[in-house]
Amino acid sequence: MMTHDEKRLWLIRYLLEESDGCKGADIPDEEGKQWRMLRSLMNIRPASPATDEFIRIQDSFLQEETRRKGITDIGTLKPWKNGMCLWQGDITTLRCSAIVNAANSGMTGCYHPCHRCIDNAIHTYAGIQLRLECAQIMRRQGHDEETGLAKITKGWDLPAQHVIHTVGPIVLSPEPTEEDRRLLSSCYRSSLTLADENGLESIAFCCISTGEFRFPNKAAARIAFDTAKEYLRDTGSTIRIVFNVFKDEDRRIYERLFREHQGA
Repeated sequence: MMTHDEKRLWLIRYLLEESDGCKGADIPDEEGKQWRMLRSLMNIRPASPATDEFIRIQDSFLQEETRRKGITDIGTLKPWKNGMCLWQGDITTLRCSAIVNAANSGMTGCYHPCHRCIDNAIHTYAGIQLRLECAQIMRRQGHDEETGLAKITKGWDLPAQHVIHTVGPIVLSPEPTEEDRRLLSSCYRSSLTLADENGLESIAFCCISTGEFRFPNKAAARIAFDTAKEYLRDTGSTIRIVFNVFKDEDRRIYERLFREHQGA
């Protein structure tokens, strides 16, 4: 039976061997550098099947990686306010019905090795099956995903059962336009609608469009919060909504929104 370190090396060798451009590359001795190499190879790998042995070893390795980071169950989060909750942490470690991915219009993940975007992290820890499933969805669709809409996939090696992928607006002017605001709100409403249509009990949102897509954090959080609140009010949905933040800045913004809501 392979150790965790042996699995990492096996996966690296497999991915190097199947890539004409990477064959013969030296594998570093340091564990951290090996993980970066493995993640990079997974990030650049096109959407294509792998052997059953690769999938088995990959699944075991990634699930152990996530376990070591520490899994948070949505049932342990508190306080909840009218079906909504704030949580600061790594969204790839949250066990819930679905996490939301801030995707690009191609919908098959980030291909930049070890990029710090949420799209890259989710595809990394879900495993190569996620890119393949996304590619199959996009082939059937026949065109890039429109901004403000959403698609659902399995969560694969993530603790979350599903991933909901939505394409947020890219802010090109100094301030978001009314159309930018409408489209961002549509991302949240489309994701919530899709979650309810699939009978999901919970959903965790990242801060859509606030990174590479340059939507101002405060404005984006206000739109996210107000859209979720209005959705719950208008539909009577009982889905539990988590606003996931990673940065302290975003945590403070959402804390203010929750205080305002409590006083309203």
